[in-house]
Amino acid sequence: MEFSSYVLQCVKRDILRSPSRLFHGCNRLLTSRIISYYDSVNQCEKELPKYFNFASDVLDEWLQLEKDGRRPANPAFWWVNDEGEEVKWSFEELGFLSRKTANILSEACGLQRGDRVLAVLPRVPEWWLLSIACIRAGIVFIPGTSQLTAKDILYRLQASKAKCIITNDTLAPAVESILPDCQFLKAKLIVAKGNRDGWLNLRELFAVTSADHKCVKTRNEDPMLIYFTSGSTGSPKMVVQSHSSYGIGFATSSRYWMNLTPSDIMWNTSDTGWVKAAWSSIFAPWISGSCVFVHNMPQFKPTIITLSRYPITIFCTAPTAYRMLVQHDVSSYKFMTLKHCLSGGEPLNPEVMEKWKIQTGLDIYEGYGQTETVTICANMKGMKIKPGSLGKAVPPYNVRIIDDHGAVLPKGEEGNIAIQVQPSRPFCMFSEYLDNPEKTAACMTGNFYVTGDRGIMDEEGYVWFVGRSDDIINSAGYRIGPFEVESALIQHPAVSESAVVSSPDPIRGEVVKAFVVLAPAFASHDPEKLTRDLQQHVKKVTAPYKYPRKVEFVQSLPKTATGKIQRKVLRNKEWGKA
Repeated sequence: MEFSSYVLQCVKRDILRSPSRLFHGCNRLLTSRIISYYDSVNQCEKELPKYFNFASDVLDEWLQLEKDGRRPANPAFWWVNDEGEEVKWSFEELGFLSRKTANILSEACGLQRGDRVLAVLPRVPEWWLLSIACIRAGIVFIPGTSQLTAKDILYRLQASKAKCIITNDTLAPAVESILPDCQFLKAKLIVAKGNRDGWLNLRELFAVTSADHKCVKTRNEDPMLIYFTSGSTGSPKMVVQSHSSYGIGFATSSRYWMNLTPSDIMWNTSDTGWVKAAWSSIFAPWISGSCVFVHNMPQFKPTIITLSRYPITIFCTAPTAYRMLVQHDVSSYKFMTLKHCLSGGEPLNPEVMEKWKIQTGLDIYEGYGQTETVTICANMKGMKIKPGSLGKAVPPYNVRIIDDHGAVLPKGEEGNIAIQVQPSRPFCMFSEYLDNPEKTAACMTGNFYVTGDRGIMDEEGYVWFVGRSDDIINSAGYRIGPFEVESALIQHPAVSESAVVSSPDPIRGEVVKAFVVLAPAFASHDPEKLTRDLQQHVKKVTAPYKYPRKVEFVQSLPKTATGKIQRKVLRNKEWGKA
């Protein structure tokens, strides 16, 4: 891409490496200076530092190791697209470019410490520069998916009081259409090849901006990020994360769930507007000194070619993607360097895990968390994997299953998945829902933060997801989690994907309804017979009362930008008919 080609002229080329060259190993002793220290903070063995900034205390430390020759000069960031373009930055280059970007935000855009910036960009290298530049300057970064509409952008600008918006030429017209209502907006920065009236151009500013920038000194509790997250009711809430919560909070999961080291290349497929991009494309890999790999694809498609072409060692994607991949039978491809696979964002069906293991020889290590938290539970290295389980609690969280009054339930009983926050609140929790004290208070019950998810903890401490509190189906007194029905359905060869929701029923109040996307080979089969077959199949695989009394065959399921199935859309459709 043109911008990235330009900025690479500003930095030393001699530390770039050929795409085909595998990374050198790094002495594990060097890792202890950074990752071990912050892991010990997570493990409550060391005090949380009063002042912390991810750019100066983590990234610049890796930069120094590079300059001292104590870390191989391998990329910290590696970006490719479908047009054959490629960008590779070392930690030294990342530092140089992000300091320039911090000066652009402070000088040309006129932003000050504590100001908020809304960035609506696809997977372009500038997104990573801007996120780190905001950390350096003490500016609060607000990511948004490039699928936002003008109405979505307006709501986010008004609610956050952001003083600057950063986007590309695709979305600039949408921003311009709402400008009269954006009273707090002071600057508009565009990431594009050409100029646009009324916009500052990032590429042009790079040519005239110094890289001499001193990182601000931030307290551990100072706000660093705001994410908009949807609830079951009302407009999206603003989740505030501090410099320490996300900056330090992923140290343990980086080390023990993601299994990252300085010699690893991690590819996380998340969209930049989703919180998982912050988790697995910034904080977790870079606190371990790993390389962040990015493949900029306009939309998700099977990733077999990317996995076999590049020396990726750690792969993280959503369950939907794994379901797509196993349908292509990846056993015929060779992933020479791939050693560790991760999943998160929604529950992963045991059937998919089993197929992936058969086809690749690799397990999928599932993790669980929220925008409000870091990794809550995970299947960490060395643990026995129980397919379908979210794993065990990740320090510093004390995870419990509680009832609606905050009492801890016995092992094996279904309840609310919760994190203990009294008498001591873990530092890696969100600070608040900004400007919404009622919602902030509502997610607390007794001594616990309540996730809104239902689950069970077994005798060994493994947590099992049952469903969102608002997803649970109560049919004639039977409580049914949609995930277990979906897991049963996907074991049938006719089912490519499914989503299970409640549907109104005059006798039972509500019943299980399955929306099913058929595998191509079954598309022409008799739907009535298929319905009966699927119902009998579910009765055999799980408890008979959970079978779907209603089945509807559809071409596709409604999904978020990250590929997560939106049950709420289907549920509203059903109850709208009643």
